[in-house]
Order: sequence, then structure tokens, then C-alpha cells
Amino acid sequence: MELRDRWGSRASFIMAAIGSAVGLGNLWRFPYVCYANGGGAFLVPYFIALMTAGIPLMILEYGLGIRMQGSAPKSLAKLNRRWEFVGWWALVIGMMISMYYVVIMGVSCVYLVESFSTTLPWGTTAGTAKEFFFKDVLQVVEEVGGRKVVHGPFNLGGMAWGVLIGALVVWAFIFLIIFKGVKQVGKVVMVTVPLPWLMILVLMVRGFTLPGAAEGLNFYLAPNWAKLLEPSTWMAAYGQIFFSLSLGFGIMIAYASYMSRTSDVTNNAFITSFANCATSYLAGFAVFSILGYFAVAANLPVERVVGGGPGLAFVVYPAALAKLGDVASWMAPLFSVVFFVALLTLGIDSAFSIVEAFASGIQDKFGWSKTKTAAVLCIIGTVGTLWFCTKAGIYWLDITDHWVSESYGLAVIGLLECLLVGWFYKLHKLREEINTVSEVRLGRWWDFFVKFLTPAILIVILIQVTLDNVAPPRAQFGQTCPHCGKTYI
Repeated sequence: MELRDRWGSRASFIMAAIGSAVGLGNLWRFPYVCYANGGGAFLVPYFIALMTAGIPLMILEYGLGIRMQGSAPKSLAKLNRRWEFVGWWALVIGMMISMYYVVIMGVSCVYLVESFSTTLPWGTTAGTAKEFFFKDVLQVVEEVGGRKVVHGPFNLGGMAWGVLIGALVVWAFIFLIIFKGVKQVGKVVMVTVPLPWLMILVLMVRGFTLPGAAEGLNFYLAPNWAKLLEPSTWMAAYGQIFFSLSLGFGIMIAYASYMSRTSDVTNNAFITSFANCATSYLAGFAVFSILGYFAVAANLPVERVVGGGPGLAFVVYPAALAKLGDVASWMAPLFSVVFFVALLTLGIDSAFSIVEAFASGIQDKFGWSKTKTAAVLCIIGTVGTLWFCTKAGIYWLDITDHWVSESYGLAVIGLLECLLVGWFYKLHKLREEINTVSEVRLGRWWDFFVKFLTPAILIVILIQVTLDNVAPPRAQFGQTCPHCGKTYI
């Protein structure tokens, strides 16, 4: 029997786990959600959500992985054979997400290449940047006979070749990173995890020195304590915590299974969770300081330029960076390169962690070699990505993201994990096993969170998602959802 793959060191595991948790949403989602839900006051429910739901569930997934020494399907099957399907469900959901996540990184590749131009092609206004995004990059809008034609979701219109080439490059990198096993992953994350922190720090320092930075940061941090009385603020906090920690993908179970049975569980969970949250918080300084400058330079109120999601990353923020050319011509391309390198390095760790988790499940079940598993999954992922690289791909990306990620996929998996392990397995036994190897000991409070509080919160989130899905659409173009941070552009 082949010995299970192992991390080269505890530091490699922690960095890989942080890299998986810290993704694109930390840069383009959290800052807007924080601003829209009370600014500095939002940190109160956010921290409470972290301590009562995020960390307890992280400890649960780490504990399962280390105790069972297997992927999500194998770990759950060891508890009860009938529960194996939950683990496979998690891996399939993750693989579906990776197929369009890579497309977003492909778009980032296009912008990174264009950033080496002396004059940034998307211009210095949100209008010109939006036209560049839709017409030149996504090619949703085309000119035919002097008229602008917009591709609908069922009019694929061929490939957006720049995005496709970028996505293929990303899939090639994912294969090269994971095909030799987690020791190779451990070496890669020592570069790809600190690098976006450095890039964010560079953007933050540059942003602080610009006129208008104070106005932007005031919008980000000024506390609106009245927001704490609104249930939507608490929903946003718990939703942000759950969806930003890579929980429910089977990733943390797989990553933890590559550690020895005597590895500390709780310390690792706290370190990963706090590092993820700190990255989100610091990213807000980089985002809002430069958006404040953009608002002042464009003679617009800050709230007119604030947004989240792809609208921030590929329209508003690039336009703001291009505006830096008014300060010095070299600044616009330089800081544009910095920003898109940050996006790509934030995304690559999350992307390959999803594929690695699935690879772990296949190896446990079928005994395939790592190279064969990585090759098959990357080929499947590449084929699935083609649909999202068409000229109508943005529609399908948004639809898939909504139903697979934002609505039911991950939340249902998290709920089932809590219910199955909390109610149909001896949870206190798992807690005792975790305590024997961990510096920070768990009390019965952890049992309460896993069995009662976290499931209750996830049920409320699912009910709210269902109500939102059956309600008539309310978002208009240019508006940003305060819960998901997505700008409808």
C-alpha cells in the first residue's frame, strides 16, 4: 500500500491552507460588503461570525482530515459508508467552480499583458473601462455593419480568444503545480501566498499618498452602528465568513490529511482563519484609498465609484489605476501590473487547491497515480472552461456562480457536515482526539457551535437565498448587491 503524501513542513501546510482560503473575493468582495454593512461597525458581527461559525467549522474539517487520513469522501465514508456521497458532492461542486474561476484568471491574464503598454487601453473613466471589458476582452458586444450587437446567453458567437488563451495558461500552471504531489505544492505556496500580500501592501502605500485617499477610507471604515440592528448585516457577516474560508469544498479535509495524526488542529485552524480575515481587511485599504483618489480626480462622490465583484476588478479599479498617469506617466502601467499580479496569485492558490482536493479523492478511491489524476482532471477542467470562454460566457459564468456557489452548493455541504458529524457521530470523541494533539483545547462550546449554532445559521442563509431567488429581481445596472458585493455592470 502506497504511503500517503505528506507536506514538507507544517509551514507548507499552513501557507497552502491560507492560499486556498485567500482568493479573489478577499480583494473584490469583502471591502464592499464591509462598506455596505456599517463600515467599521461591520467588524463586530464579522468577528463574532468568525469565532462562532468559521473557526469551529474549520476545526471540524481539519480534525476530520487529520483523524481519518483521507480525502473528503474517504473521511466521511470512514464515519459511515452512506455519507461518502457528501464528500463527492463537495468535490464536484468545487470542480465546477474551478472551471469558471480559471476564466476570471484568464481575463486577469489579458489585463496583465495589456498593462505593459505605455498607455493603458481601457482609459481613465468607468465608461471607457466598461467598453474595453465587454467589447475588447469578453467580446460580448461587437460592431456589425456599424451597429453594436450584444451576444445573448444562447448566442455563443465563437471564442473570446484572449480569455481562452489566458485560461489555458492557467490550467497548464495548475497541472505543473500539483502533478508531483503536495511537497511540490508546498514549495509553490511559499511564493504565491506572500506575493499578493506584498502587492496589496504596495497598492495600499501608494493609495495612502494620493489626494482623496482619506475620503475613500472614511467610506470604508466610518462606523454606522445602527447597521448592527439590521438582520441583513449579520447575514452578510456570516455569509462572508463561510464563503471566504474555503469551507465545504473538501479542500481543508484533504490538505489536513497530508499532516500526521499528531499535528496540532486548533492552532492551525486559528492561524488560517485569522490570516484570511486580515488579508480581507487590509485589501480594503488598498481598494478604497485608490477609489477615493479616483473619485476626487473624476470630480465624483465616492459612492458613485464604489462597487464589488468583477465590476470593481475589471472596470472601476483599472480606470482608477489608469488615472494615476495624471500623477506620473509611469505609475499607471506599473501599479496596473502590481494589481493584476496580485489578482492572479490570489486566484491560483484557490484554483489548484480545488483540483488537488478532487485528485486526493480519486487517488483514495481508485489508486491512480498523481500524474495521471492531475492530467485527467486538468483536461476535464479545460474542456469545461471552454463554454465560459465563448462570447456569451459571462452570462453562463454568472448563472453558474449564482446557483453553484452563492446559493445552495457550498451552504448545503457545510450544513450536512455539521449535521452528520455533530448528530450521527460521537462529536465529543472527535473533540477529545483533537485536544490530545492541540495546544488550544476545545470545550463543550465547540460541540454546541457544530451541532446547533452553525447549522441554524446555515439554514437561515439557505432560507434567505431561497426567498431572494423567488423574489422579482431588484438590482439595476450600476447597482451593487450589499450581501454578495457583486456589481451589475
